[in-house]
Amino acid sequence: MNLRPVVLKLGGSVITEKAKPLTPNLKAVKRLAEEISDAKVTPLIVVHGGGSFGHPVASMYKIAKGFTNKGQLVGFSKTHEAMVSLNKIVVQSLLDKGLPAFGMPPSSFVITKKGRIHFFQEETLKQAVETGLIPVLYGDAVLDVDTGFAILSGDQISAFLAVRMKAERLVMGVDVDGVYTADPKTDPSARLKRHLTLAELRKMKGQVGGATVTDVTGGMLGKMSELITPVAQGVNALIVNALKPGNICKALRGEEVIGTRIER
Repeated sequence: MNLRPVVLKLGGSVITEKAKPLTPNLKAVKRLAEEISDAKVTPLIVVHGGGSFGHPVASMYKIAKGFTNKGQLVGFSKTHEAMVSLNKIVVQSLLDKGLPAFGMPPSSFVITKKGRIHFFQEETLKQAVETGLIPVLYGDAVLDVDTGFAILSGDQISAFLAVRMKAERLVMGVDVDGVYTADPKTDPSARLKRHLTLAELRKMKGQVGGATVTDVTGGMLGKMSELITPVAQGVNALIVNALKPGNICKALRGEEVIGTRIER
């Protein structure tokens, strides 16, 4: 592929009402679709999280722990179907803005090993990008060669694609302004880190507060852990608050925006 894509990850806490099962944040989804349209960035790959769609079901059936009993099989399918439903909402919002969004279920071309991407059939995704489509992937319930099945987070997918597709940059839209010295939702003394080097990222990743609601994929700690590899490979990453209007549009364009920039 000649052009280096921008990879955009939209957190589940942004596009859903995380405390209300199976409830999308339609206002945010529609606004984000408009910002993505206004940014006019191409090629672009979008990945979104599960929020209140994937996490509660996966947690109920303990999908992240792997296949231990046949009763989980229905839960595995329900988790995937919940994510398909959310993906349709995101894709439709982009289509409504005239963007060639194309939903792609990771479980159809990814197999993990102990929860980490092991097999990735990238030809279909590359062809979609080269054709001019905007692939829209998501955190998914996938088959696993060791544990039977696993939860593949949108964060892991985003970081993996940023490396494999030689992304120009990786933008992660979350529900806070970036990486803080502590959890800003519970600690008023938390300070925003505007810039992080790879060394600082490695040092800080074990010191960040996690999610306060059901999240089977690791919250901010999981995001920081996933970013280490792409940043080490030279991909610049930016974590911004996608709930604040205009941030994602600016981030996609490469303009100055409040957030945490992470560079090698």
